[in-house]
Amino acid sequence: MKKTTTKKRSILKNKTLIIGCGRLGSSMANKCAAERKNIIVVDKDADAFDRLADTFGGFTIAGDSTDLSILEEAHISSAKEVIITTGDDNVNLYLAHVARKIYDVPEIYVRLDNPENEVLLKGLNVKAIFPFELSYDKFNLLRGGHK
Repeated sequence: MKKTTTKKRSILKNKTLIIGCGRLGSSMANKCAAERKNIIVVDKDADAFDRLADTFGGFTIAGDSTDLSILEEAHISSAKEVIITTGDDNVNLYLAHVARKIYDVPEIYVRLDNPENEVLLKGLNVKAIFPFELSYDKFNLLRGGHK
């Protein structure tokens, strides 16, 4: 059963914080939960948590992830890793900077639609993924490497 919280919980050790519960975020949350990791998922839309598996054993917080009080409620300061998957590059870039500069999260992964935005992460030690590039590469592999 999914657990929703709006109150402070005891700090979970080795926690993974996932911001954004769309297709990518919910898939990552379900995978991490299946690996028995401590998970907290934040999304501005509580209905997004319906994408989580019935067996999802982590916590969810409905709220604006750009609000530092929501990130603190999600215990970002003790997160081992943050996975940022909202559908907005500007929000994702902001959250990557916050996670690194304010909370110094050890591992930060961010989804960006526009590969040109990667320059805005220079020197932050943040790992970016680009769905377009992944799809393009996969498509070319399926076509036998033809470009």
